[in-house]
Amino acid sequence: MSDVPGAPADLLRSLTRAERLLSRRLGAVLADDALTIEAWRVLCLLADGQGHPMSEVSAEASLPPGTLTKLVDHLVDRNLVFRRIDPLDRRRIRAYLTTRGRREHERLDQRVRASLAELGIPTGTGLVQRLDDLVDRLDPTRRGDRADATGSRR
Repeated sequence: MSDVPGAPADLLRSLTRAERLLSRRLGAVLADDALTIEAWRVLCLLADGQGHPMSEVSAEASLPPGTLTKLVDHLVDRNLVFRRIDPLDRRRIRAYLTTRGRREHERLDQRVRASLAELGIPTGTGLVQRLDDLVDRLDPTRRGDRADATGSRR
């Protein structure tokens, strides 16, 4: 890439490579349960128990709406997720984890954390917070969405 250490190209290459390698590793962990990385992203987003509009899930999981619908249909068939009409805006559909989905998420989260611990990857908030801050800077609309969801701005 670049001959200059710390160049933007190095950041892009490092982040891309880390995402691919991490996805491959976690994909192997999730494969035992016939789940994909995309399904894992959806389960993680819904694990907060708040229920999320499908449009938000689509954006956060980096999936086109049609692909997300098929994936959520599959998760509904496995009794991991259910959908309801948004009580505040009946035009929107919100997705939630089922009781079984919460149990499966907790179990899989332990397996994922164990896999990361084997590599010595910190699972605390430091690294994740720094990456979230980077995403917020790169996507200002996400920052507003997160502030709306938490009720405060950072």
